Amino acid sequence: MIKFKYVILYVEDVEKSMAFYQNTFNIPLKFITPEKDYGELLTGETSLSFASAALANSNIKQGFLSSQSAEKPFGIEMGFTTDSVEDLLEKAIKNGAVLYEDISVKPWGQKVAYIKDPNNYLVEICTEIQ
Repeated sequence: MIKFKYVILYVEDVEKSMAFYQNTFNIPLKFITPEKDYGELLTGETSLSFASAALANSNIKQGFLSSQSAEKPFGIEMGFTTDSVEDLLEKAIKNGAVLYEDISVKPWGQKVAYIKDPNNYLVEICTEIQ
């Protein structure tokens, strides 16, 4: 059996990065190492996880591109649904996110906005697709 278990974001400060998602999206803490270099948030069956860049460099010997290395975010996004895109967008910005694409309504009626989190990762805030 194969199971998609986690997505790991490589960040400079694991605690600070996790706090942004905990405070913005009300995601509870699942686990953090005593060294504070790896942690997971409870997002259902698949965890949203964070590893320090130092830990990632010790595991990925050939290196990787840092999310901080470009003005534009990576070509990947995380999506969070809400009944109030406006309210969640405001909360995200108050917690340190940067507005990337303002709210728009898709032809199928879904309301969508995009932010860059404090680590320059792209996050979609949207309503459910009806």
